[in-house]
Amino acid sequence: MTTLVFEMEMTCEGCANAARKVLGKLGDKVHVENIDVKTKLITLKSSIPATEVQEALEKTGKKITLISA
Repeated sequence: MTTLVFEMEMTCEGCANAARKVLGKLGDKVHVENIDVKTKLITLKSSIPATEVQEALEKTGKKITLISA
């Protein structure tokens, strides 16, 4: 699995929960390690391409940027 870090526009725990929800739909292909509202960073491990993870995160309606892959 590859470690990925995304920056996501988050203002509250509700935003973080939205990210958890869409990532949860990817099943065991993604393991969320940390979602930090203060730093606006999501750290996870994924067995699918970063582009697919980003597409899922974009379903939250928030701006998503891949920081590290």
